[in-house]
Amino acid sequence: MRCSASLVALSLAVCLSPFALTQDTQSGSDGTPDATVVLLRELSNAPGPPGAEEPVRAIMAPMMKSASDEVRYDGLGSVIARQGESGPRIMVDAHMDELGGMVRRITPNGLLTMQMLGGWLDQALVDQRWTILGAKGPVRGVTGIRDIHVVPAEERGRVYPRNMLSIDIGAMTAEQAAQMGIEPGDPVVPDSPFEVLNGSENYLGKAWDDRVGCAVLIEAMRRTAKSAHPNRLFYVATTQEEIGLRGAHTAADVVKPDLGIAIEGGITGDVYAGHPEETQEKLGAGPGLFLYDSSTLPNRKLVAFVKKTAADNRIPLQFDLVQGYGDDSAAIQASNGGTPTINLVVPVRYTHAHNGIMNRGDFDRMVDLVVEMLNHLDQKQVDAIRNFAPQTTTQP
Repeated sequence: MRCSASLVALSLAVCLSPFALTQDTQSGSDGTPDATVVLLRELSNAPGPPGAEEPVRAIMAPMMKSASDEVRYDGLGSVIARQGESGPRIMVDAHMDELGGMVRRITPNGLLTMQMLGGWLDQALVDQRWTILGAKGPVRGVTGIRDIHVVPAEERGRVYPRNMLSIDIGAMTAEQAAQMGIEPGDPVVPDSPFEVLNGSENYLGKAWDDRVGCAVLIEAMRRTAKSAHPNRLFYVATTQEEIGLRGAHTAADVVKPDLGIAIEGGITGDVYAGHPEETQEKLGAGPGLFLYDSSTLPNRKLVAFVKKTAADNRIPLQFDLVQGYGDDSAAIQASNGGTPTINLVVPVRYTHAHNGIMNRGDFDRMVDLVVEMLNHLDQKQVDAIRNFAPQTTTQP
């Protein structure tokens, strides 16, 4: 992998491309840009597939440092920021990496084949634009599609499997691709610029899984930095979640948390009718709490604490149970001899694809919920959540 400095420079080049300069930033009543929209746009546009999170880390680390007492890094590049000197060790987690890929090889006619990183559907890959982070700067490409004029009628409804796809970068030979600065192992990310969707409170972009969680982490940090919470808060931006929760595992080894809170992008079920058991979240209906996923069962006492905090602060709370979903809370849960964890989510439409949609109200309420939780957790509350001793009753 190339050094951090080169990937940070590539990130700036991508963010300053013509695609990223659309005037989509909402403004306040005084005409100043909405700082939250600016943050979400920067995080969504930044390229950062698993193992190549440097551009995202370059955004996160300075913001985390400015709102913490100490910042350090684990051996996989996760950013660990601490607030507070005493009290229970509470780990608040969001992952920096996004679905992406890497160049596998360059064909003789200049096309690129790709190793996918993360859980892509094959039908989400065809006829999409990509950015390859090459040695000479970002290179644009597209996964082409066979022309309808030559595809037999019986094949037109079939899904193109990923092993039939290649990225066309305009090169005609392998040598031309190499002259563009491309070589095997180069990171590949979707080319899908952030947009405020038609003046609404819904934001279109890539990588909401989990840049929306990263933005929640930053906003919550800024607020708890100014409060007198009785905890040691460890805000952690992890790496390599999409390929096995690897950064959460190594970061939890460093933090040794007493309690864990993962913040993720959720999965809405409000578009495709007829599948009510797949997911229960709706866009715009508030933050979500996972009661089950394939990787984690949350701590029941911690679930009760979340519910009470939401009710006390009149924050709408959705509940979800999803098969085929894993998140960093699983790695945190299995650390430090067993750690009570939950997974909180900002609902997102169309995750694990080039273009997802999140809702600003859901985001703001999630920040409120996380901050209220952290301000009301203390040693007594954490001890009660961690206590599994059977309750004895006194006989009359």
